[in-house]
Amino acid sequence: MTNHITTKWLGEMAFESNNPSGLHFKIDAGPDDGGKGEGFRPKALMLSSLAGCSGLDVASLIKKMKLEVDDFSIETIANLTDEHPKYYDTVTIEYHFHGSNLHEAKLKKAVDLSIEKYCGVMEMFRRFAKLEIKTIFHHK
Repeated sequence: MTNHITTKWLGEMAFESNNPSGLHFKIDAGPDDGGKGEGFRPKALMLSSLAGCSGLDVASLIKKMKLEVDDFSIETIANLTDEHPKYYDTVTIEYHFHGSNLHEAKLKKAVDLSIEKYCGVMEMFRRFAKLEIKTIFHHK
């Protein structure tokens, strides 16, 4: 399967990119880098892709396993190297589950399945960054 994305220059430091979903989004540099800050930053988008990819896996498994979760979020904290080309060398991914009836073992299994088996973006990140995974439960 091939993904084909078109990213069009809008002038100055702004671009518009499409997606196989049919939606579009804007990419722009911040004022410090000559942009207007009116779009997403490319490197930060990578972190959103990582969290989104794994989050979709976990959400699907929550549904499949019929687990009760009131709220679920993913915090992604990445360290950027100092030298150009700058890239993420370490990434911490925190899975936060909130609820009054959290089945910790099954939720941990859902996270493990995503990070070890299903999430392709996670596998891509493994090629260039050290990953630290944390699963945190917030019982109500």
